[in-house]
Amino acid sequence: MTEETPGFEEKPDVPSGATPDDAESKAAPQEGAAPAGDGAADAGLVAQLDQVRTALGERTADLQRLQAEYQNYRRRVERDRIAVKEIAIANLLTELLPVLDDVGRAREHGELVGGFKSVAESVETVAAKMGLQQFGKEGEPFDPTIHEALMHSYAPDVTETTCVAILQPGYRIGERTIRPARVAVAEPQPGAQTVKGDEATEAADDKESGGPDEG
Repeated sequence: MTEETPGFEEKPDVPSGATPDDAESKAAPQEGAAPAGDGAADAGLVAQLDQVRTALGERTADLQRLQAEYQNYRRRVERDRIAVKEIAIANLLTELLPVLDDVGRAREHGELVGGFKSVAESVETVAAKMGLQQFGKEGEPFDPTIHEALMHSYAPDVTETTCVAILQPGYRIGERTIRPARVAVAEPQPGAQTVKGDEATEAADDKESGGPDEG
């Protein structure tokens, strides 16, 4: 048996030339040192986070593009629906114009009486509710975009081409003309402008010279 020497403690082997403090510092783990695998794990998480952010941005852009396409589709559908409705109404009212012409002629001749008058007024009211507007008046300037000249003459009391008679009223729906007003037009006399111009020139000359010579 080996007798233990009182007060003797076993110490780790210390290389030659090393102090006991070096051995203790080597044996004890360094405080505050992170494990070697933590840095790699953090880098992997950052990379995954970047991938998730990239994917989220792409999905958000796809969603915004789809939403914009859907809004454009809805606007196109609504625009087409309104256009189809306007065309259908215009076609219906175009077929109704001869009836309205008959009603107008009957009113001019005093034949719009009794039950026929009530029916005619009802038809005109319905047409007006659907947006039909009548136009064309005597005395208004001739406009080839809304007037159709069926008769032509000269008149001394007009200074421009003027509608002097409405042979058939025109009709429009909103800004769309479905039938031009058929009119008789009158133009100034061919020599009227020249005569008026000469008279104005003579008057100006007399004013500058102090008036006509007295005999």
